[in-house]
Amino acid sequence: MKELVVISGKGGTGKTSIVASFAVLAQNAVLADCDVDAADLHLVLEPRIIQQSDFSGGSRARVRSADCTGCGQCVDVCRFDALGLSGPANGDAERTAQVDPIGCEGCGVCAHVCPVDAIDFKPAINGQWYLSETRCGAMVHARLGIAEENSGKLVTLVRSEASKLAKQRGLDLVVIDGSPGVGCPVIASITGSNVVLIVSEPTLSGWHDLRRVADLTHHFGIETLVAINKWDLNEDLAKQMEAQARERGLKVVGRVRYDVAVTHAQVARKSVVEHASNGAASDIRQLWDAVAGVLQSCD
Repeated sequence: MKELVVISGKGGTGKTSIVASFAVLAQNAVLADCDVDAADLHLVLEPRIIQQSDFSGGSRARVRSADCTGCGQCVDVCRFDALGLSGPANGDAERTAQVDPIGCEGCGVCAHVCPVDAIDFKPAINGQWYLSETRCGAMVHARLGIAEENSGKLVTLVRSEASKLAKQRGLDLVVIDGSPGVGCPVIASITGSNVVLIVSEPTLSGWHDLRRVADLTHHFGIETLVAINKWDLNEDLAKQMEAQARERGLKVVGRVRYDVAVTHAQVARKSVVEHASNGAASDIRQLWDAVAGVLQSCD
């Protein structure tokens, strides 16, 4: 089984639009939306949820006010200022400890030092992950809760479940919509994958972030392809970006023109290759043929 990850150095390059079209063109692939902080592949593919599960990426402290003596030891040791003596009174104390759930980093030190064991330290629900069916096949995706962390762990879970599903169904490809940037969720998206496709755009920020994410894939030794989306907005810069990518040993596998049909397709909740046959749709079909050729040559 092979994994293709589509990423971008910055948001807004059109990565997810290209992945949606790849989902249609690939046929018999499992899809994984690993952009869990801002998942939106489902907006185009309209998945029907088959299974929903909670995701716990860590634990969170909670003070049992009735048992707290108000000694303040937990407040003193919390490095994140997530505890304060602002809780309700009980028979032992006028003020008891209370946890700020947003400030709590889940280190557990407060529960360790509490002399009366009045602090529970239990797994927190940070989001949900889903197993769904789409018109293009099975899809694993997730939603991270507001202000929640551990997105890298959730990405790893989504990838793992997608891989299991592909093996169960006898499919040989997982197409992954990765996160933008170079942070933890991106690292979790690409490590151990076969091929990474970087989608960039001909802007200064796009050029800068292309170099950063290419450094990341080089660090992990992953075969890396490059495609310039909306190349015709600045053809000179697009050529410079492609030339520099080749100098770095990256394979430039395609260009996609700017096309309002992409927006029209999104409004219709379709991929552009379902919505149109020429323009950007034709470019993406050629891009997929090039990417599929590289995947076939992988060991």
